[in-house]
Amino acid sequence: MESQIYQLIHKIDPVHPQVRETYIHVLQASKLSRSSCVLALEENKNPVADFVDYLLYTIMELEQSYTSFPVPVKDQVLKLHEGVRFLGILSQQQEKFNELNDEMKDLARVAVSDAGIMIFSLSMNEMKEGLSKETDLALSHLLGVLELIIAEVGHNYPLPSSSSLSFPRTNELGSLDLLLETLKELASSTADSIGFPNEQIRTILEDLVFLRSFLGNIVQRCNQNGKLQALWSRVMKVAYSVELKIDSALLGDIHEHCLDVVIGDVKLLKIEAEEIYDNIRYNGETRIVTKTTIDMPSQITAPIFNEALVGLNDEVENIIDRLTRGSSQFDVVAVVGMPGLGKTTLANNVYNDPLIKFHFHIRAWCTVSQVYCKHNLLLQIFCVINSLSSNHYHKMNEDDLAEKLYQHLKGKRYVIVLDDVWDIDWWNLLKHSLPDDCNGSRILLTSRFQNLSLQIKSNSKPHHLRPLTDEESLELLQKKLFAKEDCPPTLSEFVLHAAKYCKGLPLAVVLVAGILATTPQDCWEEVARHLSSTIFVDNKHCMETLEHSYNYLPDYLKPCLLYLGAFQEDQDIPIRKLLWLWISEGFVQKIEGKSLEDVADNYLMDLIGRSLVMVTRRRSLGGIKVCRIHDLVHEFCVAKAKEENFLQIFHGDELLTFTGLCKPPSPRLSIFPTTSGGPIKSRLFYPNLRCLLFSDCYYGRLDGSSLKFLLSKLLRVLDLGKVVFWYFPREVLFLVHLRYLRIQLESKEIPSTIANLSRLETFAVGGRICSFLLPYSIWYIKTLKHLVVFPSYGRGFEFPMFNLKGSPDLEHLETLSLAMDPSSQSQSLQKILSKLPSIRRLTCVNGNHYWKSEYDASAGNHNGILVLEYLSHLESL
Repeated sequence: MESQIYQLIHKIDPVHPQVRETYIHVLQASKLSRSSCVLALEENKNPVADFVDYLLYTIMELEQSYTSFPVPVKDQVLKLHEGVRFLGILSQQQEKFNELNDEMKDLARVAVSDAGIMIFSLSMNEMKEGLSKETDLALSHLLGVLELIIAEVGHNYPLPSSSSLSFPRTNELGSLDLLLETLKELASSTADSIGFPNEQIRTILEDLVFLRSFLGNIVQRCNQNGKLQALWSRVMKVAYSVELKIDSALLGDIHEHCLDVVIGDVKLLKIEAEEIYDNIRYNGETRIVTKTTIDMPSQITAPIFNEALVGLNDEVENIIDRLTRGSSQFDVVAVVGMPGLGKTTLANNVYNDPLIKFHFHIRAWCTVSQVYCKHNLLLQIFCVINSLSSNHYHKMNEDDLAEKLYQHLKGKRYVIVLDDVWDIDWWNLLKHSLPDDCNGSRILLTSRFQNLSLQIKSNSKPHHLRPLTDEESLELLQKKLFAKEDCPPTLSEFVLHAAKYCKGLPLAVVLVAGILATTPQDCWEEVARHLSSTIFVDNKHCMETLEHSYNYLPDYLKPCLLYLGAFQEDQDIPIRKLLWLWISEGFVQKIEGKSLEDVADNYLMDLIGRSLVMVTRRRSLGGIKVCRIHDLVHEFCVAKAKEENFLQIFHGDELLTFTGLCKPPSPRLSIFPTTSGGPIKSRLFYPNLRCLLFSDCYYGRLDGSSLKFLLSKLLRVLDLGKVVFWYFPREVLFLVHLRYLRIQLESKEIPSTIANLSRLETFAVGGRICSFLLPYSIWYIKTLKHLVVFPSYGRGFEFPMFNLKGSPDLEHLETLSLAMDPSSQSQSLQKILSKLPSIRRLTCVNGNHYWKSEYDASAGNHNGILVLEYLSHLESL
């Protein structure tokens, strides 16, 4: 009976106060019955878990609706939130729940009902001065019960609270530098603007500046001294705690007195560091270490994805022969071999060979990888064939796409390359879209697995790609290091040793070249000595080489590399998006005389020069437009990011079943598509999440209640990928720490409360709408650097035109997608541009016509002349 009550309550939306009051009476009555709730849990039923989820949804509504709560009440509500979240975890673990004694089961049942009564009671009453005495006593009692439950069974169900956080260990000094920058800004602010006395900030800042200098001095000896290593870890833990508490205090979620605790912790660490520093100085061991920025040698060039092979020409000819000769029946040619052997590079050279272009009427390239769905595979192939954006077809269902592809291929000789295939399921998904007209059509696939082609056609023998010989490895390594020049005799021994170490794996050769190219030549002997020659030729060999490459990176490049693991395997990554994400995350150091974007671009070129990143597309006027990483590099980044607690990856389906029963969560979360392709739902609760990224490969919608679960108020980066919203979600407007926001909308209007996001730097909006209307309040987001609409062709933002003279300038805006009404005078455009003195990239489109990208500057004006000479930073128009 009680489980039915929970189901009914969950289905009714308690908007009206009388409905909520009825809830309270029902829940109070349900407490008189012991067995039904416990029985529902013991029988592995979901009503109680669903009801607790609904309570969490309601309490999050409560937290966002009542921003005027007194701080002590907010603290209690936050504790209630975490306690109810724990009950949710408990309700989802039936096996563990059954192990509890009857007394603890009863206590959990009562706590669920009491939590429902309390949450609905709080949502019915306005609180400006505090709780009533009766409510305060009831809430205190409930929190005590929740603490008891957590204490008794909590060791089996760890909560992702701030006290249990395991902080990321990547580029720790860079993270500390970012915190110091924030503290300097706050220290110069008025107490009214930040909500608490800035004397506390100045105290923390002064002590952390000393500790930062101390860590810089011991960085070279830290790993050899256990005492220094322990102190380093404690300093970083306290620094991250400072960051979380200050950001929470800025939100009003914790009282300013909570900073007193971290002030004391920092002070104690400073005293301990001073004692160690004095001992080091007394023993004459002081060694000053300064931050350095490594510039890549000018002779290193960016490798291109389709670069020519070294060696293996016989392999290319063999594959081309199998594709163009033999039986006229449809056939599958599989190139198989271990990771890093160059299967994709070989297939790409075959795909672009003139003979292949001449022989086949249609060519298409499709990257499959481990996670895929039929819709995306069809979409990839069809868009390559038609040279059109996926936005034209992504709304079509699978059957329509399959039929359209079949009709397009019918009667034509085609070759389709399927790269990085992991199983046979792709064939079951695509075979009905691939006509066999007995005209010599072919599928060329690359895979780590040998028997895939045999499962399709028993006589289709796979082609086993051979490793490079030692001579070919040496040739490739010399080409990477010296281009067309000869290797200096003094270095030939070390280069030969390094080539032999690579065991014929082209990827290993390229990675070793990246290490040597960024190391002074007088250190090459030491590098060669570190390259172990005892590792067998398998995945472990490449991973060991990648580990070497990673260890040789300067600290500031390590988070930039690991961040690439947040994108899907084999995904093309737009360069500007990547650089803006790095900047928003705080990875990019400030260098005098250079913009942050220019510095970030140098970082990328450094990673490209080290052969860790591949260029896949260039801009028409030069520069890099799109990049990607090898699947093994991706695998390494994902594993290392998890090890360093830098980034966690979930697939959409996992969000519904994940209960937080793992080690403390990382500050970054990347969500890949659901394997089912359905709406994303989540029970995930990450209160200290800083970055949330949805994959661009997911087309769909996000379950409404799930958005509240996923959005931590401490988020700095939010990329919602291609998840579509009908209207701008108001939950996002509470994320005052956001620096990067990317979202897909079906609504034209951007709300005026966007100005709440006062730290926003990048605002990117997508959708089918031609132009998005910005509110007047946009002029007051002083930090804005990039206002872009994607895809950029024919789309832009409409600026509010009233009171332009009285509005402030957007002094830092560098990139703008602008939509204008051609019927308005060109002076309007002139007035807008005069407010954007730092603009570097400007796109102007016709705001009235879909997919029209020309702006008629002469419309409504006799001469149509725009004066742009004051835009001294303008690079593209």
